Amino acid sequence: MSDDWHMLAEEERLFCNVLTRICAEQIAPKAAETDERASFVHDQLATLAEAGMLGANLPEEYGGSGISAPALLNAVAIVAGACGSTASALTAHYLATDSILIGGSEAQKQLWLPKAATGAALGAFALTEPTAGSDPADMKTRARRTPDGWHLKGTKCFISNGGVADFIVLYAVTDPDKGHRGISAFILPKGTPGLEPGAPERTMGLKGGHVFTLNLDCQLPADALLGDEGKGFRTAMQVLDNGRIEVAAQCLGLAKAAMDAAIAYAKDRIIGGEALTDRQGIRWMIADMGLAYRQALLLSQDAARQRQHAHDHGGRFSLAASMAKLAASEAAGKIADTALQLHGGYGYTRDFPVERINRDLRIMRIYEGSSEIQRIIISGNMLA
Repeated sequence: MSDDWHMLAEEERLFCNVLTRICAEQIAPKAAETDERASFVHDQLATLAEAGMLGANLPEEYGGSGISAPALLNAVAIVAGACGSTASALTAHYLATDSILIGGSEAQKQLWLPKAATGAALGAFALTEPTAGSDPADMKTRARRTPDGWHLKGTKCFISNGGVADFIVLYAVTDPDKGHRGISAFILPKGTPGLEPGAPERTMGLKGGHVFTLNLDCQLPADALLGDEGKGFRTAMQVLDNGRIEVAAQCLGLAKAAMDAAIAYAKDRIIGGEALTDRQGIRWMIADMGLAYRQALLLSQDAARQRQHAHDHGGRFSLAASMAKLAASEAAGKIADTALQLHGGYGYTRDFPVERINRDLRIMRIYEGSSEIQRIIISGNMLA
């Protein structure tokens, strides 16, 4: 077959090859136990930090790897194929550092990004609220100016890394009369008085990538404001464009892991004296998995190329990011379901990874903009 990643530079290919080996040897063997115990992926993130992955989304000037957007797509897919929980925590960290990279002052970038790139500081991105999920402009968390800075009060929910992060980039309303233009972002270091994370949510999948409710009643210094007041919503939307491609990458990695496992099982499984793969119906199921994966891969690579072009020349890539996220998340769900079906009853047990992959994938059609929200974005662009 042709090389799916022919567009990568030689050093990027080497980076991804080394990452593949590290994930196979040190991340994948822990995936089942992580899921069973619902233990946060501290050790896995430390391993990825040593490999340069915690700064893979950042330019070299801030201690990052400086790899291209297509290379980042491949790298995140590699991690996800080894452990969905690890990829989820990793990409949540990216949402936080992207927020600072896009919306922060130079001083804030210099303060936070180098240590985030080395893994010395883990980030979280706090946008979602109990009454503001699909439409963040409905958020109720308020930040009011005080003589010493800001008073922040409200609640955030489903915040990946929120209770374990060393810093949180949090979005709040600073001027309710201005709608989305009245939303600003703030940086909250770990241990900020009045920041109270709840217990990790008991989730269906991605059990080692913990999500938290955050209760907030904080006094913040003036310099906690990320960049300029009123620019938070714009920053968040740009960050989510990046994040949706990273969700697509997670879907690619998990889908490929499920597909590879199903093909290997079908080759070895003998029924009535012949392998499952000798039966036409099974071959068609495999063909459908391959087609769905290829479609998702190509749309995701196109979105990554547009992301790189926007980085180099300016512009947005919202439509491509939404298409990639929608296509990859829905294709991955179908691929994983088919993979489980090919395993028969064994696929329904925790002894085989396809059971875990099916659970891990279900959230991909919900977070960072549900499939329904992606369809609204796509149709809005088409009808504009």
